[in-house]
Amino acid sequence: MPVKHDLFADLSISKQDLTTRRNSDRKLNQLVTQYDEIDAEVVKAESGSLGDISDDQLKKLKEKRLLAKDKIVKQLTYPV
Repeated sequence: MPVKHDLFADLSISKQDLTTRRNSDRKLNQLVTQYDEIDAEVVKAESGSLGDISDDQLKKLKEKRLLAKDKIVKQLTYPV
C-alpha cells in the first residue's frame, strides 16, 4: 500500500521546526504546500486512484516531487 513520503526525515528537520520556518517564510510555505499536493498525487497514482497510469507518468510525477523537494531545500538553506 502506498504511503505519504516523509518530508521531515528527508530534510532532517522536525515538524515543529518546519512549521516555525513556514510561518515566517511565505515562499517556503508555498513550496511545502505544492510539495504536499504533488506527494498526494503520487500516492493516488501508486494506489490506482488516478486510474490506469503508465510507469512513465508515475516516474514523471516522482521527478516532479523531487524537484519540489529540492526547491524546499534551497529555500531552507538560502531564504530569499
